[in-house]
Amino acid sequence: MDALHSLFAGFETALTPLNLLWALIGVTLGTLVGVLPGIGPALTVALLLPVTAKLPPVSAFIMFAGIYYGGMFGGSTTSILLNTPGESSSIITALEGNKMARRGRAAAALATAAIGSFVAGTIGTALLTFAAPAIAEIAVQIPPSAKFALIMLAFVTISATFGGSPLRGLTSLFLGLAVGLIGTDLQSGQARFTLGFPELLDGIDFITVVIGLFAIGETLYVASRLRRDKASVIKLEGGASMSREDWRRSWKPWLRGTALGFPFGAIPAGGAEIPTFLSYTLEKRLTRRPEEFGKGAIEGVAGPEAANNAAAAGVLVPLLTLGLPTSATAAILLAAFQQYGLQPGPLLFVTNGDLVWGLIASLYIGNVMLLALNLPLAPVWARLLLIPRPFLYAGILVFSTVGVYSLNNSVFDLFLLALFGVIGYGMRRFDFPVTPAIIGVILGPVAEAQFRTALQQSNGDFSIFARQPLTAGILLIVAMALILPPVLRMRAARRAALRMRQEPV
Repeated sequence: MDALHSLFAGFETALTPLNLLWALIGVTLGTLVGVLPGIGPALTVALLLPVTAKLPPVSAFIMFAGIYYGGMFGGSTTSILLNTPGESSSIITALEGNKMARRGRAAAALATAAIGSFVAGTIGTALLTFAAPAIAEIAVQIPPSAKFALIMLAFVTISATFGGSPLRGLTSLFLGLAVGLIGTDLQSGQARFTLGFPELLDGIDFITVVIGLFAIGETLYVASRLRRDKASVIKLEGGASMSREDWRRSWKPWLRGTALGFPFGAIPAGGAEIPTFLSYTLEKRLTRRPEEFGKGAIEGVAGPEAANNAAAAGVLVPLLTLGLPTSATAAILLAAFQQYGLQPGPLLFVTNGDLVWGLIASLYIGNVMLLALNLPLAPVWARLLLIPRPFLYAGILVFSTVGVYSLNNSVFDLFLLALFGVIGYGMRRFDFPVTPAIIGVILGPVAEAQFRTALQQSNGDFSIFARQPLTAGILLIVAMALILPPVLRMRAARRAALRMRQEPV
């Protein structure tokens, strides 16, 4: 009942005319960037961090939440009409949705994606409403040593999940940790990694790092890969609509996709990719029309799209209750919290309850707005695919430069932006994931603070990390996650070599 009371108070905050306007701006922007290939919600929120620095925190996060959910909605349009998934979680939608569009069923594919996103987003937000306060009450009792261990677990799982190999993920993470250490140590007063530049004594503004690595690097990479020939965009006549048969075949996949997506979004590095693939596999096994899969089965669009949006709601659970991001967009949202001097975690529900519950209430409102925007206006969003992409990426570069310069009116920040932009491009070019680096920059100082606090409470006794059962258990999982995969790969390689030796020539 406390959660419901707090939610009603959140609706009072979210339903003010100004916040409704920001919610509408957010969902519209989110749908727009979801439709445009190569531009996702994480990049958009990163670009808007400098612009929204002087907005009230509640209004800013209501807009960010609208962009986040809107990006999930809009991504299906690109996948279905252009066969170009803007996010990795939309690959399955492109697989079946584009086949439906080529068979003349683009309207049904877009409708089942939009309604499935609405159903999953609403159910996921309801689960967030009741799960987040309960987890926050437990998280208040977690000691600093266990918080440090949890951050280590997030580091390892995110590094192992994002990118082509765990080693590359860890390399990206260590780059972010090193950048996060630049500046003056608050306890000793010693300068660290400043290279003699007085501008670095206060550290590097994380907004500069985020926009450089993510926005500039991503834009340069995508722009360098643009094809000269125009992609084939399937025309859409009329709005998105479904027949009675489409409804009958879609409602169960929506619910099953939601059940798969939310838990995966809530666990560290669960993400939306795994539940979308699981949802597709499940629907393929349960369908009465297996012959349609691979040729445009509506279940193959409904289930994965629901899983994708339910995972987006699940991602907010560890972010708000523990301060742990489990996706690229969540990492940028964590940076946005720090921009306002806020630290997501269990105390956020106590110290900034109006912000948290206003944000959660806005998710319900945003879902309704998105459904109203996506069903009747589907042809409008489809026409955005015809915009020449070089114009888009040139605009992003200009917007990024102006935004970073406006933070401190510093030319030095522009040099840093260019440096991190080149580094970000190189990381994408050689398949080093950017997300672990961003999370390292943001969570690195937090991990250091928790580590030092734990040692201060134990008078410098390192055994505190082994004496506390919760901390020891989490660190054991971290050690196993680091040690077991290479050991198992070595054993598999030895067995393969032994089999080759035993085979007769």
